[in-house]
Amino acid sequence: MSARRAPRRTLAVLAALPLLALGACGYGSQAKESTEQAVAGAPKVDGLDSVRIGYFGNLTHATALVGRHEGLFQQELGGTRAEYATFNAGPSEIEALNSGSVDIGWIGPSPAVNGYIKAQGKNLRIVSGSASGGVKLVVDPKKVKSLKDVKGKRIATPQLGNTQDVAFLNWASEQGWKVDAESGKGDVSVVRTDNKITPDAYRSGSIDGAWVPEPTASKLVAEGGKVLLDESDLWPGEKFVITNVVVSQRFLKEHPKAVEAVLRASVKTNRWITAHQDRAKAAANAQLEADTGKPLPANVLDPAWKSLAVTDDPLASTLRTQAGHAVRAGLLQRPDLTGIYDLGPLNKVLKAEGAAAVHDAGLGAG
Repeated sequence: MSARRAPRRTLAVLAALPLLALGACGYGSQAKESTEQAVAGAPKVDGLDSVRIGYFGNLTHATALVGRHEGLFQQELGGTRAEYATFNAGPSEIEALNSGSVDIGWIGPSPAVNGYIKAQGKNLRIVSGSASGGVKLVVDPKKVKSLKDVKGKRIATPQLGNTQDVAFLNWASEQGWKVDAESGKGDVSVVRTDNKITPDAYRSGSIDGAWVPEPTASKLVAEGGKVLLDESDLWPGEKFVITNVVVSQRFLKEHPKAVEAVLRASVKTNRWITAHQDRAKAAANAQLEADTGKPLPANVLDPAWKSLAVTDDPLASTLRTQAGHAVRAGLLQRPDLTGIYDLGPLNKVLKAEGAAAVHDAGLGAG
């Protein structure tokens, strides 16, 4: 996960869709659970026997993958067991958070916003960032030679109203093209396709390209696709949120030390990833193999890893911008996101680590 080029221009993306199916980064909805052994002789955090951590078996959740593989979460939790549930879609993780079967988890911006809105701001808080970037427009180079050639083509996005879907609709609008958001019909055809079958759709010729997150983007490149646009180039500083850490409000209130322990592990993991790129990439892939049964091949893993950046900063201003673009696309009524962030625990951890505080863009809890 490396530094990227200087930004070209500003454009936003994103976000949520309360009344439609919640799109996420993953492939399905089944959760897979497992438990680690507590550190022998260590005290329990907040007197808890366990803390239940959720994440996706996706490279965009690299902090969770690497932190688990290297034992950093368990190390910080000490005598409290780290229990894990891996998910393939945002709605199921939000449901698990709401039911109490998950306490804290890694999740994309769309399901976090949707979950918050649907629960009228009573179920979760975003307590940290985790990753930025890793979204690309990949096309068939035989059919699409330039950005203007996208007009009239069939472009896949993961799901109606998900983060990448609204990003593409917003970008198309910036080109002056008209597209009906719900049907996907217009000057360009938006084909909503689950990430797990997008490479097959590309291979068969039923789509001409896709606006998708990693590692799907790199899988398309491995099939002969060409990266026509990296979404990071459309953001100030080439940074935008792709993964956050969320926690149930009840758990945050009742067990603040446990939340701090997980966030401390997250911060330490991000530092380790930054300092040990190759080892971290291998650790993430090893955990992916453990979680999904299959590692990513090098020709997919390497470019996908380079396009992502881990970050403690939730990049709150980009979440606000993303939601605004969903509103303008007609897919979301203007939401009140005030209170969606509580960055107090994270900033406490960052201060102890000698790092600068991060900000909530005016969307913090009172």
